[in-house]
Amino acid sequence: MLEYDREFQRRIRREMRRRKIRRERMIGAGTLIAVVLGGAFFLWPSGMPASGTTGPGDHHRPKPPPPPQLPRGGRVIFPHYRVVAFDGAPQDPGLGALGIGTPDQAAARLLAEADRYARPGRPVLPAMELITTVAQADPGVDGMYRMRQSDAVIGRYLAAARRVHALLLLDIQPGRSSFLSELRAYRRWLRQPDVGVALDPECSIRPGQKPGAVIGWTDGAAISRVARALSHIVARGDLPQKLLLVHRFTVDMIHHPRLAHGAPGVAVAYNIDGYGDPPNKIAKYRQLAQRGTGIYNGFKLFFHEDTGLMPAGAVLALRPSPDVIVYE
Repeated sequence: MLEYDREFQRRIRREMRRRKIRRERMIGAGTLIAVVLGGAFFLWPSGMPASGTTGPGDHHRPKPPPPPQLPRGGRVIFPHYRVVAFDGAPQDPGLGALGIGTPDQAAARLLAEADRYARPGRPVLPAMELITTVAQADPGVDGMYRMRQSDAVIGRYLAAARRVHALLLLDIQPGRSSFLSELRAYRRWLRQPDVGVALDPECSIRPGQKPGAVIGWTDGAAISRVARALSHIVARGDLPQKLLLVHRFTVDMIHHPRLAHGAPGVAVAYNIDGYGDPPNKIAKYRQLAQRGTGIYNGFKLFFHEDTGLMPAGAVLALRPSPDVIVYE
């Protein structure tokens, strides 16, 4: 991991140097053109173009295309938008609301739920959180205790998300794999402007452990490494801000939390996702919600496991008000 970080930082520095050189050359060229044209203005009579030049309007340089936008406009998610998401996977309705029915049917239900959270001054940005790496009870041929969704499945959910102007979040339950290894497997999708990432530390296990038998964990440094890797993708593609959503329902699920940081172009949010009745969920949120750390807050609701599903008004009354609301 340390070697990967050093190489990553070297690539960042090389890229920044290349961009700086290109920018200086462009500025220098622009200054030279301005000097030449300024001299021509004084040397030639008004209204007469210099020999060998073209008149105004003879050539129109095409404007460069605008940088990619978020599905509902703009390039920054927080604090402008509030994200409301469904999560799940198509293999089993028990995995979450997103896997019930077709992707388009799930998207329609998502929009109906998301509308409840729209408030003046803070529009809603819907999201579909697809469990893309699914933890498994069987080790598989590589012993990693995880299964990856096919490109065909991911493509179907991305297409459905785009039809309703929503984000797609690739949820990673890594088993014995690492978050960075799984991230690399989805690079082609992460180069898209409307695709972010969710991490499930409870499914991050160590040698000798099995998913479901123990509650897994990650550490703040690992979250920061994922944020930096996403930041690199954002910078190279001039992409809008990406969301990095980290599930958390116990204090110990993130070791050394002070080492967790965002990165340019990446918004990190903790999704506080314990289930139960409203008093217990509110108490858990107050315990784990971030204040003054630069990390945003998420709140998870369970259609079936929660006792007395909290309405939108009660969720928005939480303090601090959640930036992300996820339904399972």
